[in-house]
Amino acid sequence: MAVEQVDLIHCLLRRGVQQKVIAQCSGVSVRTVQRMLARLGGVPRPAAAEYGPRYLSQDERCEIARLHDGGISVRAIGRRLGRSPSTISRELRRNVHDKTGHYLPHPAHTRAWERQRRPKASKIASDPRLAAWVRYMLKHRLSPEQISGRLQVRFPHDESMRISPETIYQSLYVYPRGELTRELKSHLRSGRTHRRARGQRINKHERIVGAVSIHQRPEEVKGRLVPGHHEGDLIKGSTASNSAVATVVERHSGYLTLVHLPEGWAADKVAAALAQEMGKLPAWFAKTLTWDRGVEMARHADFAAASGIDVYFADPYSPQQRPSNENTNGLIREYLPKGTDLSVHTHDDLALVAKELNNRPRKRLKFLTPAEVFANLLTDHKPGVATTP
Repeated sequence: MAVEQVDLIHCLLRRGVQQKVIAQCSGVSVRTVQRMLARLGGVPRPAAAEYGPRYLSQDERCEIARLHDGGISVRAIGRRLGRSPSTISRELRRNVHDKTGHYLPHPAHTRAWERQRRPKASKIASDPRLAAWVRYMLKHRLSPEQISGRLQVRFPHDESMRISPETIYQSLYVYPRGELTRELKSHLRSGRTHRRARGQRINKHERIVGAVSIHQRPEEVKGRLVPGHHEGDLIKGSTASNSAVATVVERHSGYLTLVHLPEGWAADKVAAALAQEMGKLPAWFAKTLTWDRGVEMARHADFAAASGIDVYFADPYSPQQRPSNENTNGLIREYLPKGTDLSVHTHDDLALVAKELNNRPRKRLKFLTPAEVFANLLTDHKPGVATTP
């Protein structure tokens, strides 16, 4: 590809022009534009003239060279240019011309520009031990943020085992041929190879007659401090299969319960299956259940009578009122994809999915897992052990 074409593509990318239009203007395919954007980590790098005041300009470098050759001190140069003395000192040290040994402003400006080229070798590339741990946790479907936090839990005194979520993302997106392979990208939440904004989901359900509003829940439910309050919903399979699985998430710990519905998701079947599955939980861990307005919970009174759990319903079109459940349903879809027949999954299959998700560290739990939090709660509620609210 000609240099002029590359410059044009980069220029149009920086201006936010659509990739299809860029391809037409530059005479290349859309795929070529996408590959060039991928090499830049999905964010076009500005041209030298477009860098902000944070960076030294070519005019400033010319002034630095003039003053430095005149014997002016680093601090005095910094005051004249409105720059920190350390910035001037670092500039003079890093960008000395190799052949002459002097600071030459134009070669220095070019050298600084070249030094900023991407991609660069990341921390993962230079640390095999850290790379191995990141690979291991990616394959167990942990997000980059969870990996970053979990490494701090597992290696609290080892500073070499620190990595930011952004570094992991860059190793996946910016260096596609580097230390983290295409295979590992499939273990991200979305499986995408590029970042893009998420769409919003809207749930449209009929109203439930006799439903008790979410606004009548006990005050203790709101703060997540007291265990025993759950959020629930159905995730449905393909239209042809008419299959579904009930998902229930405890708000305090994030502990997930998946409910097998082999006989379909009619209201009586859902009520009976929920009562059976949630009946396995300790009474102090099963106080309330908040559901959306799905008709599958039309027999909520039967469920409440059988389980002793009070049922509340969120407002119509308000999934944000059940944040734990909505977030977890997104994670479950990695295992139970949309448009598939969910009836092929057995009770044991669902138990394995729940086990894996319950053993993922969570940021809001200080990177403990829901299973660990639940285990701690069980210990606290043993006879003779004082409990805390």
